[in-house]
Amino acid sequence: MRLDKLIASNGAFSRRQAADAIRRGRVAVNGEPAVKPDAAVTPGADRITVDGEPFLYSPNVYYMLNKPAGYVSSTEGRDTVIALLGEDGKRPGLFPCGRLDIDTVGLLLITDDGPLSHLLLSPRRHVEKEYFFTCSPALTDEGIKMIENGVDLGDFTAKPARIAPSRDRLSGTVAVTEGKYHQVKRMLSRAGSEVTTLKRVRFGPLSLDPDLAPGEYRPLTEDEISALRRAADKEGIKP
Repeated sequence: MRLDKLIASNGAFSRRQAADAIRRGRVAVNGEPAVKPDAAVTPGADRITVDGEPFLYSPNVYYMLNKPAGYVSSTEGRDTVIALLGEDGKRPGLFPCGRLDIDTVGLLLITDDGPLSHLLLSPRRHVEKEYFFTCSPALTDEGIKMIENGVDLGDFTAKPARIAPSRDRLSGTVAVTEGKYHQVKRMLSRAGSEVTTLKRVRFGPLSLDPDLAPGEYRPLTEDEISALRRAADKEGIKP
């Protein structure tokens, strides 16, 4: 495998940035400085460091995106979340793990790891998705209890959710383990209030990075990837 392709494999570098880092002497292979981006290396056998730190090869990439409003959680068409990744978005096989409505903002995981995504979204894993919402009119005691106990939405009954309303009950957070179409909006509507803004702030163990402005993204850290894998393995079935 080409060295520059390997260095770009985990999403921290683009292919061009990886080649530049190699030429600048920032990369070493088996303790020797590398200078040729097209040098052949063997993942798992050759010991590779970048800026003196061990480089961990992954065949997949994982990005945290702070999705802005106006973008669709799709891989095709105009104004897709993949387009926000620029050159990194050209990697084959990338897709959003789950969906956010066009007007819903916040944390979106983008990856090319299909098996892990499938497990994270599986109802069996009960992986929570937490949202911050604003609403009108204010939630009532009855509406809050309805959400906590499970809401009959007609086509399905939403499972009990954890809700933490603000003091004036015009905002709060709600955590669900399902991901049905417009679920949070429909739950609050059934409880007597309408969502005015909605932002995903957490997906399982992954919390939205406060340093990411709307439209910005970054690769996940190794710790974050490991935490997602543990969340997917709750039922004892490894991805």
